[in-house]
Amino acid sequence: MLTEPQTDTALLALDRAVAEAVRDRLVAPPAASADTQAISVRQTLAGLTLAQSAAVRAVLGRIDAAQGLPLVVWGSSAQVLAADRFGLSARIAAEPEQALAAVRAGSRALMDLTPAKPWWGRLLAEPKLRIVSALPDDRHGTPRVLMVQQTQPGPTGDDRTFWVTDSPSADTRIVESLSAAGLAATPLIAAGGLKLFTLAGYVQAEDDRLSDAPGSLHGIIGAAPLF
Repeated sequence: MLTEPQTDTALLALDRAVAEAVRDRLVAPPAASADTQAISVRQTLAGLTLAQSAAVRAVLGRIDAAQGLPLVVWGSSAQVLAADRFGLSARIAAEPEQALAAVRAGSRALMDLTPAKPWWGRLLAEPKLRIVSALPDDRHGTPRVLMVQQTQPGPTGDDRTFWVTDSPSADTRIVESLSAAGLAATPLIAAGGLKLFTLAGYVQAEDDRLSDAPGSLHGIIGAAPLF
């Protein structure tokens, strides 16, 4: 015989509370900027377990997808990580240039880091396009994809900065040179004669510590918060 399912009223009340909170949050105004949003998210996640944080990030990411700029993704990793964080609302670009063109037109793009397509080097010549976030965004993970937007990221209190150079020196020599200037650098990827490093903290483009940095062509292309 079939057993009629029984409603768990306590669980239903909790689910309804989540639904109502999401509804209210969707009609509230979005964060004023990416860095303001990052600070708010960090405060929201304070004290949560990894599992709890993952669930909250998924909800907040879908709210961001609904309220924020249109999202374009390029690359297999970007598609997976975008689906996990923002849902399935992103438009897929066939090539990096299509994704960057969408950013120039007012969208934002989540793009793979791959030596086959060193698109990130172009940002040296396009200061209006900046990296504003990176996934994974925990302090122990290595970035696999970068979010590009037509805005200048600001400091959030816990960030990593992205710096490009054309120096032919070994990564260890570049790291040592930057360390002597007071900057903690980590090699991330190299392609097309360019190298991408992360710098600990929020470093401004005009920082004097970078004035004698290795390479004839180098510069900061953005920054991303850590959680």
